[in-house]
Amino acid sequence: MASVLDSVNQRTQLVGKNRLELLLFRLNGKQLYGINVFKVREVLQCPKLTIMPRSNPIVRGVASVRGRTIPVMDLALATSPKALDNPEKGFVIITEYNMKEQGFLVSAVDRIVNLNWEAIHPPPQGTGRDHYLTAVTHLDNELVEVIDVEKVLAEVSPSSEEISTDSLTEQVRISALSKKILIVDDSSVARKQVLRCLQAVGVEVVALNDGRAAYEYLHEMLQDGKNPADEFLMMISDIEMPEMDGYTLTAQIRDEPRLKDLHILLHTSLSGVFNKAMVEKVGADDFLAKFRPDDLVDRVVERIKVVDGL
Repeated sequence: MASVLDSVNQRTQLVGKNRLELLLFRLNGKQLYGINVFKVREVLQCPKLTIMPRSNPIVRGVASVRGRTIPVMDLALATSPKALDNPEKGFVIITEYNMKEQGFLVSAVDRIVNLNWEAIHPPPQGTGRDHYLTAVTHLDNELVEVIDVEKVLAEVSPSSEEISTDSLTEQVRISALSKKILIVDDSSVARKQVLRCLQAVGVEVVALNDGRAAYEYLHEMLQDGKNPADEFLMMISDIEMPEMDGYTLTAQIRDEPRLKDLHILLHTSLSGVFNKAMVEKVGADDFLAKFRPDDLVDRVVERIKVVDGL
């Protein structure tokens, strides 16, 4: 299974082409689940787990992997009432999200598939708000569910949303009241985090769920005679999104003369394998790993100062 991670260079060629690779796995039963390969560092047979007293029940223990101590979470227990059967016979997917390393315990690892983001769709309407899906797709007449890992992590180890930066001066707060920011993210947890952070700054926020919705929204503004670069201080976009990813959204905005001046910050949990060259390739203005509220506020403040000449 280690060989599946030997082609990072090849995968970077997917940037801006609206494609992704999913590592498929199973929990209890035959249902297939998927995780973006970009977030996977390695896959291994479940190592010996050491129980940590008073840890979240979803954390089945910690494992020593190549000299690093990594928490291992039971994805089955995180997304359903039933823990994974026979964890010692399962596999651990080692990932990096939001500058942190963690393992996800699964019963079986299937294969890697290369897909177009257009084939990845939001969860069907009517599934409610408490599900753990961020997207679904079909493969060989089988439904594949993409788990909202950010929601799982937020419940196990919530990120601090406290803002302590001193860049948010009174003058900046006054200027912020006349500013508007577009945020694009398919994770409800991530959208709420960013929304609360920006509301603390004082800017108005428009939130959309995926890249295609954002691109269509921007074009509707153009049809109404509005220039998005004048209307929005900036766009803060996730990278992993159904229908159209953040890389492709950025590339298409840059290819549209009427949109090319929109300031774009890519804000993503793809921190561990992220390459600055990817941002430059699609023409984004900046990149920030999730979720660091002080850093996000600082980027917004910097942009306010540039626009208002403060």
